[in-house]
Amino acid sequence: MKDRLPSAAEALPGRSTTMVVPAGHAVLGNPLVPPWPAVMQEVILGLGCFWGAERLFWRLRGVWTTAVGYAGGLTPNPTYHEVCSGRTGHAEVVRVVFDPQQLSFGELMRVFLEAHDPTQGMRQGNDQGTQYRSMVLTTNSAQAEAAGCILRAYDAALQRAGYPQLTTSLGMATEFYYAEPEHQQYLHHNPSGYCGLRGTGVACPLPG
Repeated sequence: MKDRLPSAAEALPGRSTTMVVPAGHAVLGNPLVPPWPAVMQEVILGLGCFWGAERLFWRLRGVWTTAVGYAGGLTPNPTYHEVCSGRTGHAEVVRVVFDPQQLSFGELMRVFLEAHDPTQGMRQGNDQGTQYRSMVLTTNSAQAEAAGCILRAYDAALQRAGYPQLTTSLGMATEFYYAEPEHQQYLHHNPSGYCGLRGTGVACPLPG
């Protein structure tokens, strides 16, 4: 089942109990849980294993906080092992909260797309399964419009470079479920830990 999304009948039931969340970001110091300062925007991004992905974003100037979790699926409040089973429909994702006055949404999308291979479907490199699929979940209509334009432009650039069609899904954010505390800022606590990020080497053009 790890190569396809489960149906509602196949999905694990999950639970009503929410995950315990650390009080603050281990690197940036800011809260992992809203509300955010009014100026901030939020987007949820899936680009394979969330350990390396979260580090990629917390290092960017203008990012206020990050958290790893699960989104895009059916099972409420899943565990990591449940997500890895392929029976939740969720992807491993990073919630990125950023100041658009310091980091534009377009630049954030460029970093996201160039950091992984968004043509691989239900995998990233040797990491195989639905939880590793490429995903953008936006939180307002302006983000959604901009993301659609950028994805189309990058799809064209990738195909000119000989890659297959881009498989990144685009939707509006619904529920974000926090991953277990040991996964939050994992590579800060475990500097030699696994990072599976591998880009294509193809530059992402930003429209306009």
